[in-house]
Order: sequence, then C-alpha cells, then structure tokens
Amino acid sequence: MFKLNSNLLSTSIQPDSQVISLPLQLQNTNSDINTLAKPSLESTDTKFDAESQQSRIIQNSQPLSILLSYLLKYGVLLASSVVLFGGILYLLQHGAEPVHYQFFYGEPSEFCSPTGVVTAVLSGSRRGIIQLGLLLLVATPILRVVVSLLFFVKQRNWIYVTITTLVLTALIYSLVGAY
Repeated sequence: MFKLNSNLLSTSIQPDSQVISLPLQLQNTNSDINTLAKPSLESTDTKFDAESQQSRIIQNSQPLSILLSYLLKYGVLLASSVVLFGGILYLLQHGAEPVHYQFFYGEPSEFCSPTGVVTAVLSGSRRGIIQLGLLLLVATPILRVVVSLLFFVKQRNWIYVTITTLVLTALIYSLVGAY
C-alpha cells in the first residue's frame, strides 16, 4: 500500500495507490421529502410539550444544584472551622487537666437546646463554641432543604413543593420536637 523512499538525509512515505470516487445513487427516488419532514400535529404536540417542560426543568435546576453544592460545601467548612476553633480554645484551657473515666457526666442542660447553645457562646464557653459548630453542621442540610423549597415554589412545581415540605417538617420536628 505504501512505498518507503529513503535517502541518507530524509525519509518519506508516499502512497502507492490512487483514490477513486464513486457517486452514490438514491434507492427510492419516488419518496416525498415534504411528507417526511412534516410530522402529524396530533401525535407529537403532547410529546413536544412534555419534552420542552422536562428540558426547562433541567435547565432551571442547574443553578439550584450549583447553589446547593456551594451551600453544603461552605456550610460544612464553616461548621468545621467553628468546631476546630472551639476545640483549640477548650484544649488551651483544659488540656492539662487529668481525665476521670470512672464517672460519666451528662451533657449540661444549657447545651440541650439551640437557644442554650447561643447563650453559652455569648457567655464565652469553649464547649458552647464546639456545640455551636455542631449545631451549624446540623443546620446546613436543613438550610439546603429550605432553599430547595423556595426554588420549587418559585418554579410552581407543586409536587416537589409538597415533598420538600414533608422533608422539612420531618427535619425540624427531629431537631426541636424533643424540647
């Protein structure tokens, strides 16, 4: 197929064959291209509407998914930073104290509610700062569900509004229902 011409200074490859072009013939010359190009309106209207609505939902949900990913990423980073900061402060103050594992001390009552955690942080409690970080970590997915709910209400997608409302209700009940 290829010949190899070599000289002392250079090497080149040259084709040994020629290219021949053959015209293609249409098999069915009696077909009407206009009837193929115009689909019937009755069968494709509903399909077109469903496809356009689905593509609209996909296009509109892309900013939502980007917003939710940023919300989760930065929410976890913020919560981790607050826990780390509170942990460093706690270890600076109590790091050299001996630990007594013989006795179990429960959680103080001030850390059993979100308002108690905020009060402890405002009073300068190092454990309160750690608890605030944990509270932020729990609040991040709840905020994600709230943002999703607002987005679905704006889109008037009532099925997703109903589902998201049920999820939000369950999350809020599990957070504050025990208090």
